[in-house]
Amino acid sequence: MAQCFFMTQRAITIRLAEPRDAQAVALMSRDFIESGLGWKYDAPRVLKAIRDRETLAIVAAEGGKPAPGVTGAAAAAAARDALAGFAIMELGEERAHLVLLAVRPSHRRLGIGQRMLEWLLESARVAGMASVHLELRAGNDAARRFYRAMGFYETVLVPGYYRGVEGGRKEGALRMLRVLRVPGPVPYTWRPPRTEDKDS
Repeated sequence: MAQCFFMTQRAITIRLAEPRDAQAVALMSRDFIESGLGWKYDAPRVLKAIRDRETLAIVAAEGGKPAPGVTGAAAAAAARDALAGFAIMELGEERAHLVLLAVRPSHRRLGIGQRMLEWLLESARVAGMASVHLELRAGNDAARRFYRAMGFYETVLVPGYYRGVEGGRKEGALRMLRVLRVPGPVPYTWRPPRTEDKDS
């Protein structure tokens, strides 16, 4: 664990998630986001998100691909160990929804979450999104501070949003928003160079 403090940003690669990452992402979602809520983002649901053209699924990966010849459970274990974080964002007509974002506890406070979120925000801008929305547990002060630092602001508290919390109680969600541009048609910013007809 001590070596995590010496890890540089260059040791982590942010890349699109691949089908082989689905199980590791699902387990991270279960353990670091959905703990106590019931497991909604299992491997089949994550795989569906990875394959969906309207969804961006990314991972923060240490090292490279599994060694040649490593397949099955061994490859899944290697991928799980190699992932430091992940994020999933759905794209709509004008707004994006950050569905999930998590970083392994052993890799937190190294800028990995920030790098993933910056990647997604830039992708949303390029895709013409006007805003990015998210929900987080109302009591998750660390996540609230992180998103505020990344330019999000709170919009509404939704009591009882999360059902299935251990003990049968419901937990509130805080909705947050980051505006990327004024809503409406995407401004047309590029024009091809004018060509002059020399025969005229």
